Amino acid sequence: MGKITFKEVKKDNTIAIEEWHKVRVHKFNMGDVEDPQLYAGFGIHNWQQTDKGRFIMEHGKDHEFHTHLDHNTYGYQCVITCELESKKLSEYYLRWGKMYENSNYR
Repeated sequence: MGKITFKEVKKDNTIAIEEWHKVRVHKFNMGDVEDPQLYAGFGIHNWQQTDKGRFIMEHGKDHEFHTHLDHNTYGYQCVITCELESKKLSEYYLRWGKMYENSNYR
């Protein structure tokens, strides 16, 4: 899990604190392509059509994708991150499990 942010929200004349977690929700590899940003669009679109992708697009915020060189395969790797509220993050982990336990992304 990455960065945690807190946000004050007014509900019924009381102030509640929401906890948002920045997490990596998907990653995929690409070969040695000319324009990795362009080719990543195809993989991102396919992921958005899955149950996991629809859940993240609906409940997450600040969606980002990053491409970087994958020195093991001489290709590229694309990583999708977003921020999820703590209750939705728990639901995500219960439904699909914690995918990146040993990740270096923080």
